[in-house]
Amino acid sequence: MSCEKGDGDPMEDPLFILESGEVYRNPTEVKMSQIVMPCHANHCGELSVGQLLKWMDSTACLSAERHAGSPCITASVDDIHFEGWCSSVHTVTTVVNIKAKVNRAFTSSMEVGITVSCEDLFSSCQWNVCNAFATFVARRTEEGKLKQVIPRTQTEQMEYSIAAERRRMRLTHAEIITDLLSKCQEYQGAVSAERTRVESVELVLPPHANHQVSTFGGQIMAWMENVATIAACRLCNAHPTLRTIDMFHFRGPSHIGDRLVLKAIVNNAFKHSMEVGVCAEAYQGAGALRHINSAFMTFEVLDKDRKPRTLPRIRPEPVDGKRRYQEAIARKKIRLDRKYIISCKQTEVPLSVPWDISNQMYLSYNNVSALKIMAARSNWMLSSEKNKVSLYTLEENQILCFKVETHVTVPAEQAFHLLSDLRRRHEWDRHYQWADEDDTIYRVATPCVSKGGKGQDFILLASRRKPCDSRDPYLIALRSVTLPTHPATEDYTRGEVLCAGFSIWEESNAVSKISYYNQATPGVLPYISNDIAGLSSSFYGTFHSCNKYLEENRDSLAVLSPSDL
Repeated sequence: MSCEKGDGDPMEDPLFILESGEVYRNPTEVKMSQIVMPCHANHCGELSVGQLLKWMDSTACLSAERHAGSPCITASVDDIHFEGWCSSVHTVTTVVNIKAKVNRAFTSSMEVGITVSCEDLFSSCQWNVCNAFATFVARRTEEGKLKQVIPRTQTEQMEYSIAAERRRMRLTHAEIITDLLSKCQEYQGAVSAERTRVESVELVLPPHANHQVSTFGGQIMAWMENVATIAACRLCNAHPTLRTIDMFHFRGPSHIGDRLVLKAIVNNAFKHSMEVGVCAEAYQGAGALRHINSAFMTFEVLDKDRKPRTLPRIRPEPVDGKRRYQEAIARKKIRLDRKYIISCKQTEVPLSVPWDISNQMYLSYNNVSALKIMAARSNWMLSSEKNKVSLYTLEENQILCFKVETHVTVPAEQAFHLLSDLRRRHEWDRHYQWADEDDTIYRVATPCVSKGGKGQDFILLASRRKPCDSRDPYLIALRSVTLPTHPATEDYTRGEVLCAGFSIWEESNAVSKISYYNQATPGVLPYISNDIAGLSSSFYGTFHSCNKYLEENRDSLAVLSPSDL
C-alpha cells in the first residue's frame, strides 16, 4: 500500500476544461464518501469487505440510473483485486471515497467504472483500494434502448473504447473455463473439503431492499462474503484475508420475503491461497430454490509479518467436489494469465509474452486495448506530410510512438479484410518478406537495414475487431508473443513489437481513413528512425503502395476466421 499526502480532494477532480474552453463534468458521475464506523468493521477491526461491496454497488447503480433515466439492476461485477487492503483501514479516522461513472452503453446494458480510495482524516494519508467494472441492465426505457455515451475527454474516449473488449471477455469467460478443465491435474490432500462447508439462511426484510423493492445487490454480495469467510476459517483455523473476487454474476432477482440460502465451500487450497466457492439461492414458502448468484473468492492467511502462511491441502469429495477442485485450478490459471498479461505495468513484463490457447483471450484483450489507448491520445504532433500521407510522433515517458495516416477510396470493411492478412503484406510493404502460420499468429521476416548484418524476424499475434457501433473503427492490433514452436534462429535476430496496428474509420461508403500506429521498440526503431528525423521519406512510398494495393483489390473477397472478428 502506498500512501500519499495531499490537501485537495482525495478523489480526482471531475471538472475538465475542454479545448473549446467549456467547463465539463461527466453527467453520469456519482461520488459517495462514507466514514468508517465500528458497525462497519469485521472481527479484525478492519472495514468489512461486505460493507464496501454494498457501498460500491449503491454508487454504481445511481450512476447507471442517472444515464438510463430509469431503474437499473446489477447484472454482474467484474473481478475485484484489492490493492491497498490492509489493517490500516481503521474505524472513525478513515473515510472511504467511491466514484462511479458510465463508461459505455450498449442496447440494454451499460458498463459502470468504479474507483475506491481511502483517506485518513488525521494524517491526510490517501491510498487506492480497488477498481471495478459493473454491468447494469435498465429495466425499461421510453425508446426501448439506452442512449449512447458520448465521451468528451481523452480518458473517457479510452474507457469507452476498451469497454467493448471487457464485454467480449465477460461473454467468453465460461468457454475458457471449459477449455482448461481437460488439462487440470489433481493431487490428494489431507483435509476433507466437506469440513469447510457452510450453509446459512437470511430472511429478506424491508431494510435489505433497494428503491425498486428488490433485494439490494450489495446486500447479497455482503452475505456471500460473510459465509465465504467462515468457510475459509474452517480450513486454516485463523482469520483469512480476502484478496480477490472473481466475477459476481446475478442470475435472477430476489424480493422482500425471500429466504436466501447461502452456501460456501473451499474448492481448492494452493500453497499460499485458497479458493472459496459461494452461491446464493432464494425461495418463498415451500417453493423451489432459485439460483440468484455465484462467485469465487480467494483468501490468504497472513502471519505477524504480513507474509502469507502455507495452507493445508484439500481432499475433494467425489463427483461435484472433484469438479469444483479442477475448476479452481483452471480459474487460478486464468487469474495468473490476467495478472501477468493485463494487470502488470509495461515496465514489469517483457515485450513478448508466452502464447498458448488458454491465454489467447487475455493476450488479445491486452493487444487491442493497448492499441486503443495509443490511438486515444490527443497530443500527437505532426512531423511531416507528403502526398496526402501524414506522419505524427508522440513522446511520453521516454517512449517514442509514431502514427502514419492517409485516406483511401476503398470501403472500410474491405480495407479491414485486405490489411488483416499479413501473408499479403509483402505486396505493398518491402519490410515484410513473408509470413506463415495460421490467421492469428504470424512469423514475419524483415530485411537487414545495414550492410553485412542479419535480418530480423517477429512472431506476431494479430487481433482483429469489427466496430460495435458507428463510434468505433475497424482494428488490427499486432504485438509480439513467444511461441515454443518458433524459437530464435541464427539467421535472424529476433525482434519484438510491443504495440502496433491499424485503425480504419469509415468516412463514407467509399472512403476510409487508415491510421497505422507503432510504439518504437529497439527492434522497430532502425526501420523508421530516418523518417522520423526527416532524413528519409520511405514511409510515404510504403503507404502510397498500400493505397494502390487496396484500390487494386477493392473488389476481391478476403476471408477471415469468424473467431477473430
